[in-house]
Amino acid sequence: MNKKQLLMVFTKNPELGKCKTRLASTIGDEAALNVYQQLLDYTADFANKVNAEKFVYYSKNIQNNDRWDESIFHKKLQVDGNLGVKMATAFKENFDAGFEKILIIGSDCAEINEDDIHNAFQALDESEVVIGPAIDGGYYLLGMRTFIPSLFQDKSWSTPDLINETISTLKKQQISFSLLKEKSDIDFEEDLERESYVTFSW
Repeated sequence: MNKKQLLMVFTKNPELGKCKTRLASTIGDEAALNVYQQLLDYTADFANKVNAEKFVYYSKNIQNNDRWDESIFHKKLQVDGNLGVKMATAFKENFDAGFEKILIIGSDCAEINEDDIHNAFQALDESEVVIGPAIDGGYYLLGMRTFIPSLFQDKSWSTPDLINETISTLKKQQISFSLLKEKSDIDFEEDLERESYVTFSW
């Protein structure tokens, strides 16, 4: 295992009515929770195969004896604050701990696999930052080889403007970056019909 590479997985604790709320607005809370559980299972399964250290960050409380095997995933808690604060804190503390390449993903994309993660780590050999753009204007993956605070400041989190704002920051600071293939998160009912690595049932 490459001890200098780190994959961070940000996840929401699966609770009825608290996750995938946009999806739940059309298929219902129970069905949305079921879909999210399937996404979590898939993410844990492919992340398990990645050649890197692996940390899972829970949104509310750390769960033991769940799908995230403690012998594979180091378990941590996200700090309070908006998504930018949460991610910035996680990146900084892990660069301070000595990691040389760090990626972060969420747990709501069924179109990525361990090969995409491998390619993202490889991209950091040539670029300072790697981004996996999402179809909705956000990103499903962000990686870097040194901490860049400006990527987490003054950004429109969870909006279609995020990817453009992020790229604008990189260009303004003349920071090299690589873009991966555009993919879709699971946010709406129509997203469940897209071709992916998961055949959803709910």
